[in-house]
Amino acid sequence: MNAPSPAWRPGDARPDVAAMLRVDQAGEYGATRIYAGQLAVLGDNQPASRQIARMAQQEQRHLQHFDALLAERGVRPTLLQPFWRVAGHALGAATALMSPQAAMACTAAVEDEIDQHYSEQLAALGAGEPALAASIAEFQADEREHRETALASGAEESFGYPLLYAAIRAGCRAAIELSKRI
Repeated sequence: MNAPSPAWRPGDARPDVAAMLRVDQAGEYGATRIYAGQLAVLGDNQPASRQIARMAQQEQRHLQHFDALLAERGVRPTLLQPFWRVAGHALGAATALMSPQAAMACTAAVEDEIDQHYSEQLAALGAGEPALAASIAEFQADEREHRETALASGAEESFGYPLLYAAIRAGCRAAIELSKRI
């Protein structure tokens, strides 16, 4: 992880904490929907299902934390949440229909993008929001673990992995930018 930057100084651009919270809550919500879609297709009897269910529980904990922060700080969630509900579930279900390895490829792609996103947020926050930075760093460690689990579970063995991986990462980048603003 990158070392935190020094505290905010006059003249520095202040990080848009409300946008950070909005996008983080949206991302964790999307992750819970992706895993719900994957589990709906895979059921309980796949080895990948146990791993996905464990990751889904962690994402639910992250979501609850960001839901509480939104309420505490008076930040509205993204207006796109109904769309993310459907899109996340559809992405999870579609990749699980392809194969358990494709479901894991989805996880690897999403978690790589979120890891990068959290690193950028931590750098922008610096020492100005220590509690928020600590939460983000903790959740980032979980996301990295999810990526490693996905890779160890055959993500790279899925059919068309490079294309699937790139498409999902691009979709995540678009979702992040939209959720910051809308």
